[in-house]
Order: sequence, then structure tokens, then C-alpha cells
Amino acid sequence: MILYLTYWFPQAYLARYIAMFQTAIPLASVIGGPLASVILGMEGIAGLHGWQWLFILEGMPAVVAAFAVLKLLSDGPAQATWLTIEEKTVIADRIARDQTTERRSFWLSLRDPRVLTMGLVLFGVTAGGQYGVGLWLPQIVQRMGFSNQETGFIVALPYIVAVPTMILWGRSSDLRRERVWHIAIPLLLGSGCFAVASVTQDNLVEFVALAITAIVAITSFPPMNSLVKSMLSGSAAASGVALYNSVGNLGGFAGPYIIGALQKDDGSNAASMAVLATLLLFSACLVLALGRVLAAPPAPARPEVRTIT
Repeated sequence: MILYLTYWFPQAYLARYIAMFQTAIPLASVIGGPLASVILGMEGIAGLHGWQWLFILEGMPAVVAAFAVLKLLSDGPAQATWLTIEEKTVIADRIARDQTTERRSFWLSLRDPRVLTMGLVLFGVTAGGQYGVGLWLPQIVQRMGFSNQETGFIVALPYIVAVPTMILWGRSSDLRRERVWHIAIPLLLGSGCFAVASVTQDNLVEFVALAITAIVAITSFPPMNSLVKSMLSGSAAASGVALYNSVGNLGGFAGPYIIGALQKDDGSNAASMAVLATLLLFSACLVLALGRVLAAPPAPARPEVRTIT
């Protein structure tokens, strides 16, 4: 879907529209948490367990949406029947202006160190800011004495805040034509909040710190995805975006694994939170270093030397 959006929107508008699309992530948490609590309460209906109803009822909309995509979405502006010829021309012209002449090869993008670096940035954000927070927030709320159903509603609160924050941050990135600091600032803030959560003994302080981490981690996604696309064009964009997401989403495995391994050793959250704080800090440093590389002027071409005989 990130690649698909780049077929429609130029770089000057890309972050805000990616943000609007990716608000589905926090909205899914807003709706999904409380809804899951209700569905799990359907234990025994029609002879099924609550978790079985959860799989059926939350999986069904995705199946229906697959057929809707085939029917309603066109491959690109050129195939959109609802656009005029003039509108198609304007979109194609704006997109063409953003095309870079480098790294157009499908295979070369798979060896592009910039794409791999951004994959590692996404790895840290996914492991810490997304899955790490998602595992802890419900546990912390329950420690505060709330029921399962109340926990679902309370955990949804940070993601409600994340929706407008995400859109405004993506718009800010577009208007300022800046990506690197719009990625690094949320990650540095998230790392600091993780560090606070690792040392505090107060459940409320821990909840607020992790809630802020959840908000800022999601907020970093639109400028992050826009930055990756700005490096690539043509068939390289397809393979590069795929590689970036593949490396980054390994964080979905690493985050829970790190948490489980460290909690098994000492039974507390402090060590695993400190590690995930370090991961977010590492991601922020990586993107800042990459920003310096991207901002550096190209090396001057060597003068041609001819031998006179």
C-alpha cells in the first residue's frame, strides 16, 4: 500500500497522505482492543470459545475487503475511470518530476545501503515502539486494578491521541520538506520515555511514559516511508520498499522475544525496557547519520586525463 500511494501522490504531499492512510493502525487499536474484550466474552456461544469467535469476527472484514479492493481500486491514475484526461496528465506530470535517475534497477536497490539502513531504523521502531508497547500497556493497566473490559478501553486512549498527531506530523513534514528530523525527534522522545518507564515504580507514570512512546512511534511512520520512497524510483521502488519493510518487520519477532528472554531472567520489565529504549535511540542515530549522507554534496567528477603522444 505504501508503494501504491506513491503512484498517486508526489513527494510534496506524500507524508500527509501516508499519514491519513496509516491512521488505520491506531484506529485499529482504538476499535480492536475494546471490541476484542467484548468478543472474548462470547465464550460458549454456538459451542465456540471466545478466542475462536475473535478469529472469525475480526478476520471476516479483511476477507470482504480483499474483494472490495479488486472491484474499487485501479492500478494507478492512468486506469482511474473517475479522473478526467487533464487530471491524469497533471498527476503523471507531478509524479514524473519526483523520479530520481539513480538506483532504478530492481536488483541494485536490494543492495542499496540506504534502504538497508532504513530497514534497520524500522526494525528498532517496530520492536520497541510498536510491539514492545503493545505487550506492556495492557499488563500495566491490569496491575492498576482494572478489569479486562476496562483495560481494553483504557489502552485505546493513546491511540486516539495518535490519530490527529500522525496527520499533523505528516503535514508538518511535507510543508517543511524535511524527513530526517521528523523521524528522529519522535524516536528520541520514545527512547527517553522507555528509559523513564524502566526505572519508575509508579504504575501511572509507567503507563503515561509508554503511552507517549506508542504515540510518537506511530507518528514516525509517514515521514519514514516518504524518505525511503524519495531514494528510489521505477522498479527499484518496488523492491526497495519491500526490502525495507521486510527487514523492519523482523522487529515484530525480535521485540517480543527480547522481552520474554529478559523477563525470564529477572522477572521484571526494567531490563527489557532499557534494551528497547536503546533500540529506539539506535534507530534515531541511524536516521540522523543517513541524513548527513543524503545532505552531503556529490563528490566532484575526476578530470579526464589524456596522454599526448
